[in-house]
Amino acid sequence: MENHKNVTEFVFMGLWENRQVELLFFLLFLLCYLAVLMGNSIILVTITCSHLIEQPMYYFLCHLSLMDLCYTSTVVPRLIRDLAATRKSISYNECMTQLFTAHLLAGVEIFILVSMALDRYVAIVKPLHYLIIMNRKRCHVLIAMAWSVGFWHSIALLLMVLSLPFCGPNHINHYLCDVKPLLKLVCKDIHVVSILVIANSGMVVIAIFLVLVASYILILYNLKTRSSAGRHKALSTCSSHVMVVVLFFVPCIYTYVLPAGSENKDKEISVFYTVIAPMLNPLIYTLRNSEMKNTMHKVWSRMSHSELK
Repeated sequence: MENHKNVTEFVFMGLWENRQVELLFFLLFLLCYLAVLMGNSIILVTITCSHLIEQPMYYFLCHLSLMDLCYTSTVVPRLIRDLAATRKSISYNECMTQLFTAHLLAGVEIFILVSMALDRYVAIVKPLHYLIIMNRKRCHVLIAMAWSVGFWHSIALLLMVLSLPFCGPNHINHYLCDVKPLLKLVCKDIHVVSILVIANSGMVVIAIFLVLVASYILILYNLKTRSSAGRHKALSTCSSHVMVVVLFFVPCIYTYVLPAGSENKDKEISVFYTVIAPMLNPLIYTLRNSEMKNTMHKVWSRMSHSELK
């Protein structure tokens, strides 16, 4: 632990080194964060205050919006603050906290996306058994499993990073405390640790992504026997989920599969899953979903009428 005390804080290099560009993106990311807060809060209120919460698909969507809110809030407020600051520092303890929290929430979100894919698979491939298979108890179990898997994934990364010596320099070439930019500051050979990180994050993300792709291939195969109207409705809900999966998983795969020492665009690509995806998810799930739009109109109309009274 003595080595750790040599570095008591880290300094982010940020996304850009141009001061004018950073001030411009300060405003842009502030607007993006407000859009994330507003969009996901609307989905949360709409689902929890309506009958939609009883349906597994919307039950999982509610939890996905909650994860987007929490995950973005662990990263973006500090990013916005740092874009306006001349020195972007973070203490060692705060850095480790951000690392753990971000990976915990991202891990939970990944397995919520898996649960949503399972829900669509059962709804389309086994429609007669849907209510039995996707009962409320099983939905609760899937959410509990998501939190459990997310916790063990993030605690494993945290314990590994805590065991590493940071003797200096302390400049992180990123805007958040993530495992790969931190590994570049370790003052010992990181080949074994880098392989462990790829196994813990990169290979797991690829495996889950391939499982999701396989599930949607099976769904498309089973849709051949459906009527045109049934096929259109199923494709509409599935296409929304596919877009969200691609927006989240493809940047994650790029970021975590390549070894820590390689020079790549990690920090630029990570903007997609820390800011862009959480901002677009509410739009994807509402604009392409007539049931969600109708319920949203009813809930917010009811709320506005009650306020007038």
